[in-house]
Amino acid sequence: MSALYGWVAWRLQRTPRAASVRWLLPLALLAHGALIYHSVLGQGDIRLGFGNSLSTILWLTALAYWLASQGAPLARLQSWVSGLAAASVLIMALFTATHAIPNSQTLALRAHLVVSFLAYGLLAVAALHAVLMTMLEKQLHRGSLQNGAPPLLTLEAMLFRTIGAGFVLLTLALFSGVFFSEELFGTALQFSHKTVFAILSWLVFGGLLLGRHFRGWRGRTALVWTITGFTLLLLAYLGTQFVLEVVLRR
Repeated sequence: MSALYGWVAWRLQRTPRAASVRWLLPLALLAHGALIYHSVLGQGDIRLGFGNSLSTILWLTALAYWLASQGAPLARLQSWVSGLAAASVLIMALFTATHAIPNSQTLALRAHLVVSFLAYGLLAVAALHAVLMTMLEKQLHRGSLQNGAPPLLTLEAMLFRTIGAGFVLLTLALFSGVFFSEELFGTALQFSHKTVFAILSWLVFGGLLLGRHFRGWRGRTALVWTITGFTLLLLAYLGTQFVLEVVLRR
């Protein structure tokens, strides 16, 4: 599967309109999704860890870009995402969760996790969009922008639509965690560094959307806020899991 993603990434760089990409990428996404389902839910409970979480987020990101690419020329970004998805499959094999999440049979917890991962996936898409827009903007200023590159205004519109949807999902994830913490996790809400980083990320994305609406923020300001917000979101969950499982081996 990792090799399949790698092949798609290579083909997208060289011949974006190749017929093989049209059916190989959906095949890779389908196989990746089945692998995640088996690893996370295959034993009846929910088994998440650094590898499973990272792979799930990048699968959702790759899926979102595949869907978005049907109406916009996003081959370059799709190539990057396919490469990251290939790496996530290998990481998933190296760092597999060995314990189930407590209370993972409850519907409330499952709904909370679904919403959380969808928020991560959409905001990861926004962060990658921001990186691509930064690169294209630099090429435009140098006069070296390649033919076939997606228009910056198109990417900017997609960026804010993605951030808006991701912000709504992140809000639902935070509120479900805050108000149903004891039911979801078996303990009352504790303001750990994970919670603090998640709230800071929510404030950054909310501030960006307000700035866009009232002040017309765009360009470099929007890109910096987007990347900052997603970095905080990564530190909130994946950063915590990486330290615990990979660095401290707990």
